[in-house]
Amino acid sequence: MPNRLVVVKVGTSGITTAEGKLDDEEMERLARQIAVATKQGDKIVFVTSGAVAAGIAELGKTGKPKDVVFQQAAAATGQSVLMAKYREIFKRYELKVAQILLTAEDLSNRASYVHTCNVLKMLLELNVVPIINENDVTSVDELIPITEGYKVNFSDNDILSVLVANAIGADLVIILSDVEGLYTTDPSDPNAVVIKTVENITSELKNSVNGKSKLGRGGIQSKIRAAEIATSCGIPLIIANSRRENVIVDILSGKEVGTYFKPQQRMKARKRWIAYGAAIKGEIHVNEGAKKAILKGSSLLPVGVIKVIGHFKACDVVTLVDEAGVEFAKGNPNMSSEEINLVKGLKVADVKKKLGENCPKEVIEHKSIHLIEE
Repeated sequence: MPNRLVVVKVGTSGITTAEGKLDDEEMERLARQIAVATKQGDKIVFVTSGAVAAGIAELGKTGKPKDVVFQQAAAATGQSVLMAKYREIFKRYELKVAQILLTAEDLSNRASYVHTCNVLKMLLELNVVPIINENDVTSVDELIPITEGYKVNFSDNDILSVLVANAIGADLVIILSDVEGLYTTDPSDPNAVVIKTVENITSELKNSVNGKSKLGRGGIQSKIRAAEIATSCGIPLIIANSRRENVIVDILSGKEVGTYFKPQQRMKARKRWIAYGAAIKGEIHVNEGAKKAILKGSSLLPVGVIKVIGHFKACDVVTLVDEAGVEFAKGNPNMSSEEINLVKGLKVADVKKKLGENCPKEVIEHKSIHLIEE
């Protein structure tokens, strides 16, 4: 019997009609397949787009207006419509559902991140299908505080799906889109063919793709980024067409469907969170000696710090920047930005005079540093 933990993500185009309304038939097909997988022993976490589109249809509008506040209003309206429809459909297959709306901050705060993981695991133990969506009402990029050094960790459900997969240690991510997979060239080209397997995501591959959906925010670039995150953390990812008959069932039965992105070596859980789960709250600039030591496996000491950018707390995630202005690592500091500013450039003995005998000697311990590959 299968016993896998799988994250399935469907885009707006996969559950809406050409007019932008919810497509009951397609939603039914997805629910049926998730029910089949569940009965076979797999645990499914379902990440869905479509709230904005559902809200626009509910409000009697057309297209996707650019006004951010209207989009938020549409998302707020559409979430209830979307979940009511999913609840109705999944109930036909004797499955209960739970709604989870996430923001960047939910995954950036370590305690919130852990609690989210615990809730997801409990829902799965209770045989409830968690249905996750980004909380568009509060997490649109335009509402993020303009704070120096702050960088958001996700901006669409493609990325959110793999961050959730990383958080819960999923065995597979399936991203369902309006294309068959990753093509050798533009899908509109008659000579384009689907790439069956991607061994490594190279810079050439990332630079060669483009395109965006009409109703959703994601595109093939977002999906490649999602694949890069998932595979870097040891989780395989498949991009496939949501409207292909039995797409989820066939993938889980081992059939060759869409494009398979081969996983790399799996990171430890905390490193996965530092690398991809958390938003960046600031920057710590270090001297050349500190950078060399970190690259060789050492912690960051106050003496190696040149300056601090942004305002962050201990245990927030920050980037480490060298003297040339290049980001080379991310880390989870033991001190706040204010404390680091007080002790930057000082030796350990002098640090204790400033912050007290019980203060940590490392700004960031090596176990809490993730090196960014060139």
